[in-house]
Amino acid sequence: MSESSKKIALAYSGGLDTSVMIPWLLDHHPGCEVYAVVGDVGQDPTELEGIEKKALASGAVHCEVANLKEAFLKEFAFPMAISGAVYEGRYLLGTSIARPIIAKAQVDYARRMGCTAVAHGCTGKGNDQVRFESTFAALAPDLEVIAPWRHWEIRSREEALDYLAARGLSCSASLEKIYSRDDNIWHISHEGGGLEDPWNEPPADVWTRTVDPLLAPDQPGSVLITFQHGVPVALDGRHLGAVELLTGLNELGSAHGIGRIDIVENRLVGMKSRGCYETPGGTILMEALRGLEEMVLDRSTLRLRERLAHNFTDLVYDGQWWTPAREAMMAAFESIATRLDGDIVVRVSKGVATTIRRRSPNSLYSESFATFGADDVYDQSHAEGFIRLFSLPSRIAAMKSQGMISEPSPTGSIS
Repeated sequence: MSESSKKIALAYSGGLDTSVMIPWLLDHHPGCEVYAVVGDVGQDPTELEGIEKKALASGAVHCEVANLKEAFLKEFAFPMAISGAVYEGRYLLGTSIARPIIAKAQVDYARRMGCTAVAHGCTGKGNDQVRFESTFAALAPDLEVIAPWRHWEIRSREEALDYLAARGLSCSASLEKIYSRDDNIWHISHEGGGLEDPWNEPPADVWTRTVDPLLAPDQPGSVLITFQHGVPVALDGRHLGAVELLTGLNELGSAHGIGRIDIVENRLVGMKSRGCYETPGGTILMEALRGLEEMVLDRSTLRLRERLAHNFTDLVYDGQWWTPAREAMMAAFESIATRLDGDIVVRVSKGVATTIRRRSPNSLYSESFATFGADDVYDQSHAEGFIRLFSLPSRIAAMKSQGMISEPSPTGSIS
């Protein structure tokens, strides 16, 4: 296919990098047409203001903003929360979980516009290039993939701004960009700047979504979350859609400094990176789900969910959403979650979210069984036999080491 007939669908954010990519693609693929698609996953609304006009001014022939917020939560973030996936003990996967739906929206847009190639603005050192291109491989292996960051000569913000200026294009981006941020309704991440030295404490200007826990209100807050099959459906008795519900949790968590982490993580590509993440509503939601699990799941089922969560976490982080493995594990999580119905009250205070009240029609907890009083189900005298059998291996080993058991002398020979 000639360059003049090539149509390229670009994942566009409106920032400096993707603003440069439109003229760069036109320069390096003469005669091509660039189509820009923006994934609205609940980022700061100011990022989307005038974005179509900006893309067209940069040389795109068409720009579309895809409203993905509801689907992002219902089909990606909430199922991930049910799984219990947490990367390296702390990261709630806010950037990772948004990539498969954004990349899918890009593929869908490319198909509708008749594009023959897709382009993204991910760097050659990060995880996102793997996430985007793994989605392309699974959903559109016939489309050419163009990754300018792996090929172009631009190495700084100054060079990027100069590139635009030389072509008579402007960009509202400033010369100095302290942090690299990724924002959606589930979280916001911050990297770069002073954070690149792990000895530096995060400056106050890093955090944009949450109050400093030290400055949070002295009076705790609380929220009652109602779940059906592990999915949150109401706050304080008021049924809400997914976006409205998480927005409410975000507002509560933000006011009380919930969901901040500062982590040095292992990237998929092999290097370590330092980032600060804020996930206020998601932190409250996952705390509530764990509180509900404690009431409803027996030990074997909970252990199974926890083991699967470890593998599922890596799968999400590594961009392997569109795979049979994800489908199989998700089927298991959905099966386990069929009993996760109930109400959980979470208290938020000075950066900490804590489950303080629980109730469920499927609860396995019984006050009469757990207390030391009499009951009709558990006879304490039966515990003696159970303990003797449970500790039998230790008993046999001790008896042998103390000469209490004598083994018969072996007879015959081994030939």
